[in-house]
Amino acid sequence: MGEAGFGRRAVLAGMAALPLAACAPGLAGGAKGRLRAATFNIWHDAGGNWPVRLGLLADVLRAADPDVIALQEVLEDAGKGLPNQADTIAAELGYPEVHFVAVEPEGAPKRYGNAILTRLPVIEVARRKLEPLSDYRTAIRVRVRTDAGPVDVVGTHLAWKPEQGPVRAEQLADLLAWLPDDGTPLIVMGDFNAPLDDPGLKTMGPQRFVSALPPGAAETTLNTARGHEPRVIDHIFAERSAFAVAEARVIGDRAVDGEYPSDHFGVAATLTRR
Repeated sequence: MGEAGFGRRAVLAGMAALPLAACAPGLAGGAKGRLRAATFNIWHDAGGNWPVRLGLLADVLRAADPDVIALQEVLEDAGKGLPNQADTIAAELGYPEVHFVAVEPEGAPKRYGNAILTRLPVIEVARRKLEPLSDYRTAIRVRVRTDAGPVDVVGTHLAWKPEQGPVRAEQLADLLAWLPDDGTPLIVMGDFNAPLDDPGLKTMGPQRFVSALPPGAAETTLNTARGHEPRVIDHIFAERSAFAVAEARVIGDRAVDGEYPSDHFGVAATLTRR
C-alpha cells in the first residue's frame, strides 16, 4: 500500500513570525551542513489537560529549534472538536509544512497517527501503512532540501508490547524496503517502543545507522511520573555514511507547575553531514 487515500497538508499560519534564517530555502538551522531534528510522542489528548500540554510542547520544541520534527500519537477528532494536533503545534511554532499519516482515510471524523513538521523546503511526501496491517501502524517520509542536498526524514511508531519484537522487525523491514533506493541520506525517528538492544530493532543497528542517544546516554524517554518504567524507546537514527551526531539530549523531561508535556520525553539532536 502506498499513498492512496492520504492527503498532503501545508500549514501557512504563523509564517510571518518565522525568523529569516528559518524561511530561507535550503538553510539547515542557519549552519551549513547541520540539521537539527526532534521526535516527540505527544500522548494525543490524554490526561485531560491538552491546552496546557500544548503550550508546554510548543515551548520545549521552540527551545530545541529543530529543522524537522516527528510527532507520534497525533489525533484529530471532529466529535470532540479537536483539530489535528500536528496542525495546531505547527501553527504555534510557525512551521510552514506539516504532513500527517493515519490508517483512517482522509476525511474520516477521527484520525490518529504520525506527523512530520519542517521549516525546510519540501520536495516530496510519501505515506505507508506498515505490515502487518493488523497492527495499524504507519510511516511517513518527507524529503527536504538542505544546504548539503536532499534528505529523507521518516517518522514512525511501532508495536508497543515488549514481547512484540518480531512484529517490530517486520514493520521495520517493510519500512526500509519501501524507501527509495536512490542514495538520498536517511533519518528515521519516532517511538519505536523498544530499547536499542531489542531484537526487533536489529536492522537499525550500527552497521547502517548511528543512534543519537547511544546506550547509557539517557535514563529514560518514558515519563516515570506517568507510571512508566524507565526505558529509552524514542529514537533518532541517522545513516552513518551521511551523518555524525554533534549533540543530542532528552527534552520535555521537567514539569512546569506540576504538568509535563507528555507521558514521553522527546529527543533532540544536531546532525552534521559527513
